[in-house]
Amino acid sequence: MSLAKRIAAKRAEEQRGFLDVEEWGEGDQPLRLYFTTVSARDMEQIQRKHKDFINNPTMSAMIDMIIRKCESDAGESVFTLEDKPILMGEPINLIAKVFGSILESVTVEEHEKN
Repeated sequence: MSLAKRIAAKRAEEQRGFLDVEEWGEGDQPLRLYFTTVSARDMEQIQRKHKDFINNPTMSAMIDMIIRKCESDAGESVFTLEDKPILMGEPINLIAKVFGSILESVTVEEHEKN
């Protein structure tokens, strides 16, 4: 097996991180968002649209990353580009919290250890 194929196989096995977002939940249950580690491909896609993303992550860029990375427990995308106007109306501290969690990407396993 080539090195690249071993890397790809290891990435496929990686655990996902998650964040419970109380503000977006129903009743007393927070919304649990899952996400995988941000990859070079993710960064490349975001930087195509937001040229200075690394040095100047705008709210729009953060929301694009949230849309790209957030998944349900089943691994399905929870947001689409159609949701962007709604997300743009959310408080900046909430968007920053979700975005920051995605960048930190602590896995479910690691979270449960703490």
